[in-house]
Amino acid sequence: MKRLRAYSLLAIVALFSTVLATAQNPPGQAPGAGPAAGAGRGPGGRGFGGRGGPRGMKVLLIWADTRNGIAQHDSTSHAMSVIERLGYETGAYYSYIRTDSNIISYTPQTTTGQPASGGPSLASVDGIFFLGHREVAIDADQKAALLKFVHDDGKGFVAAHVGSTAFDSWPEFGEMLGGRFDEHPWGVTDARVIVEDPSFPAMKFFAPVFDFHDEFYQIKDFSPEKSRVLMRLDTTTLDMTRQGVQKADAPYAITWAKSYGKGRVFYSALGHDASTWDNPDIQRMWFEAVKWSLGLTDADVTPRPVSATPPSVGAPAGPGR
Repeated sequence: MKRLRAYSLLAIVALFSTVLATAQNPPGQAPGAGPAAGAGRGPGGRGFGGRGGPRGMKVLLIWADTRNGIAQHDSTSHAMSVIERLGYETGAYYSYIRTDSNIISYTPQTTTGQPASGGPSLASVDGIFFLGHREVAIDADQKAALLKFVHDDGKGFVAAHVGSTAFDSWPEFGEMLGGRFDEHPWGVTDARVIVEDPSFPAMKFFAPVFDFHDEFYQIKDFSPEKSRVLMRLDTTTLDMTRQGVQKADAPYAITWAKSYGKGRVFYSALGHDASTWDNPDIQRMWFEAVKWSLGLTDADVTPRPVSATPPSVGAPAGPGR
């Protein structure tokens, strides 16, 4: 009987060891293997969370309020995850993802607007990546706080694709961003993109001219005298007779950078489909744009006229050199 109990105990121990080993080394991962080098780690190999935290790192608020339900973009969730992952894997910045606009305040708030026990706020982040669209619900105090955050505090503001459709009834937002969505008369199509400033950190790896497939926005209220044009459409590759085409929207800028007071602002209309966010060169563009907005790199964004003659159209198709 004692021998039987001993054998039973050994069997239980062996089973427990097998379960523990399986949990520690999932299928497809060799025993003792950990995450890829540098994955999910900040500067100096320090992991996020716990006592490691984002101390000493720039903090980015990824903000996308889509509750109004108009012109929903299925790519929004994926885009937010891409921006978060780029910072997480490189350790360049730490991100908070929020889809409620009560976060736009200098004091942490709950979704009902009441004081929160903690969490991020405009007082604790260094920049915003914005994917909200249409009439995002924030009040007058929040609007003033957002403008102060960029203009007076010198923080970063990066907006993607649908970001130019937001706050159409708020003139100061358009002034800060540099332009507004007008129309997309060509729908999702192929077009040629001209890189106006290859020296800007987010443009350095693009060919001077490349063909791209996306939903290209036409931008109104934009002036190359107030923003540095980084990319524009080559309209010779588009049907300019279509209904909705506005000649007044020339130079048909789709990507630009500018100063707003002490702050740094970047916008690109690229990013309609989720597949666009999986393009490695487009990811690099957004990554470098975020770094620039956070003050991790520098660039000359002095406004200047666009080129009179496009670069050679013999460049290879696709964004990469």
